[in-house]
Amino acid sequence: MARAAVSGRLAERLRWRVATLVGQREETPTTRTLVLDVPGWPGHLAGQHVDVRLTAEDGYSTQRSYSIASAPDGALLELTVQRVSDGEVSPYLASDLLDGDLLELRGPVGGWFVWEPEQTEPVLLVAGGSGIVPLMAMVRARRQVQMRVGPLAPFRLLYSVRSPGDRMYLAELQAPDPGLDVTFLYTRQAPEGFARRPGRLTEADLAAVAWPASARATTYVCGPTGFVEHAADLLVGLGQAPDLIRTERFGPTGG
Repeated sequence: MARAAVSGRLAERLRWRVATLVGQREETPTTRTLVLDVPGWPGHLAGQHVDVRLTAEDGYSTQRSYSIASAPDGALLELTVQRVSDGEVSPYLASDLLDGDLLELRGPVGGWFVWEPEQTEPVLLVAGGSGIVPLMAMVRARRQVQMRVGPLAPFRLLYSVRSPGDRMYLAELQAPDPGLDVTFLYTRQAPEGFARRPGRLTEADLAAVAWPASARATTYVCGPTGFVEHAADLLVGLGQAPDLIRTERFGPTGG
């Protein structure tokens, strides 16, 4: 009986659904958040993703995976898409999609790279570029629950971007939020007067924000493959337990 119930829930998540675009907003010049109404959506956990499928009039079909940006308790689903200039899917989603258009998606997908309010340990979030998206879902989920039940485990976020104009969700991240500390890092161009020179993530950067190893904090690292592997190696070098470092990476897929 239990096996049948699990099988039924899995089938429900893997079923393609038709979503309607009911809103959109620009996060940066190259990224856009899509607000979707998904009838029958089964709910998700912060950190999960969905598969999006596009089908042309001639029957050609292609699909890509996108992290969910919205907190689990919302009525609508939000995906933030970064436009890849030579991509096959992202330029359409980030530039051409209009309110009222339909998309096929399935999910939620993933069960390891997730955060749930029941977790009591401190959390370190390390984002590279658009790797901020699933981590933002965690920030939003924590904020949403904290408004109802009071203080939760503290979060620290280290967000690495090329330049100030590449920061997503800037207004939210700069808003007062007890228990959330945000540190920005710039690899190509920093704001005028910024203390740190632009450059790649270093051990010193992580040491400045990481929780003591004795805190047994859970760390979530998301971004391009090279960034994720580099950050994870640095964290282990700082004494963080490898089994407490959860990673989600992405690489060239055609966009």
